[in-house]
Amino acid sequence: MTLHIPFDNSYAALPDTFYARVKPEPVKAPSLIAINEHLARDLGIDGLDDPNLAALFAGNTIPEGASPLAQLYAGHQFGQYNPQLGDGRAILLGETIGADGIRRDIQLKGSGRTPFSHMGDGRAWLGPVLREYVVSEAMHALGVPTTRALAAVRTGEVVVRERPLPGAVLTRVAQSHLRVGTFQVFAARGDIKALQTLFEYAVARHYPDATDPAAFLDAVMRRQAALVAHWMSLGFIHGVMNTDNCSISGETIDYGPCAFMDSYHPETVYSSIDRYGRYSYSAQADIIVWNMAQLATALLQLMPDPEASVEAFTAQIHRMPDMIRAEWLRRFAAKIGIETPTPEDAPLIAELLTLMQTAEADFTNTFRGLVDGTARAAFADPSGFDTWAAKWQTRIACEDDPEGRMSAANPVLIPRNHQIEAMIAASVAGDDSLFARLMSAYAAPYATNPDFDDLRSPPAPEEVVQATFCGT
Repeated sequence: MTLHIPFDNSYAALPDTFYARVKPEPVKAPSLIAINEHLARDLGIDGLDDPNLAALFAGNTIPEGASPLAQLYAGHQFGQYNPQLGDGRAILLGETIGADGIRRDIQLKGSGRTPFSHMGDGRAWLGPVLREYVVSEAMHALGVPTTRALAAVRTGEVVVRERPLPGAVLTRVAQSHLRVGTFQVFAARGDIKALQTLFEYAVARHYPDATDPAAFLDAVMRRQAALVAHWMSLGFIHGVMNTDNCSISGETIDYGPCAFMDSYHPETVYSSIDRYGRYSYSAQADIIVWNMAQLATALLQLMPDPEASVEAFTAQIHRMPDMIRAEWLRRFAAKIGIETPTPEDAPLIAELLTLMQTAEADFTNTFRGLVDGTARAAFADPSGFDTWAAKWQTRIACEDDPEGRMSAANPVLIPRNHQIEAMIAASVAGDDSLFARLMSAYAAPYATNPDFDDLRSPPAPEEVVQATFCGT
């Protein structure tokens, strides 16, 4: 049976200033690593027994109904504005409307050069492809809004980075690939007509109740506040929250130097290019406000009197830290069994986090230990924890089913850095069995499964991953 993707493309109908039409570059010897059958069915894709799946998801064959293009956008990268970025190694094949009625993009990543590649080769190597596949699907299972992985393919070609590496292509799915940087590029150019068209498109696709730019900004801010608080409740660090990596839809996008914390410390940084901690664990709550300020700056140009609207937009942005604090409190309160937190609960959470930081306690295992009674073991000197636990037990005594709430908020498993690196090393050597095992384990991250108990362990000293990389 031939693969059939029910394309219903809308972005390709926008003016050609929004993108460059370009086809993927064929690869030498595509071979399929994985296909996400559940996601494919949700997208209405038929024909997964097609023997040419590898060629289709490598970009060698263009599916019927696709309208391949590379999207244009700009962005602030580590605070420095780049006036033109765009999809330098990704090609949007088109969109589908799933069984749930939601429109989603299907994009090839690592599919060759585009007009936005600059000096790059447009390719991806196997490591970042597998990292994004595993981590994005784990994030979905954890309940975090995220892009999804539909397929991964080896190309049979070598990609040269610091050394020759095996090439691969990822097929990524998102509610859209619209970014803060998509708005920035037209605002910076003073192309008000294109900016208005983009605004209307984004409203229709994501926020149909938004009646004007201010309402749209508020809606995006609320999703971003909820997203970042969710990340932090799981110890997740995006690693490169540039405005071009900030999705308008409120999904986690562009998994590069991302990582989950092992030992808790609020200033944890993994990204090899984040030398000053701009995108550290705790800084995420601040940088998302900065990113939303850049979106507000772009949207100002759509107001009848931009100068007169500056004060109102500034007031909106200044309300965002309170949004994040409220979302943070809700998430972390659930982690200790509290359903409806009050501001007085924040010090109780902060005290536990301080104890964890001092003890270098494992973030995931300590919080899960509140469920199974092992949290005390995370502290070499448990006296401080005992004092805290007495106050905590008093607080949750009146809560209905705190254990169930904590079980739903505290995962047993996360994609740990050392396990991801071991998986990549095995797959580079031609063994995908660890990739398959991690995919099985992370499909149910809140469930206790003895078969995966080894994946709960923090890294041994020699296994600690000190830095993660973009892999571009």
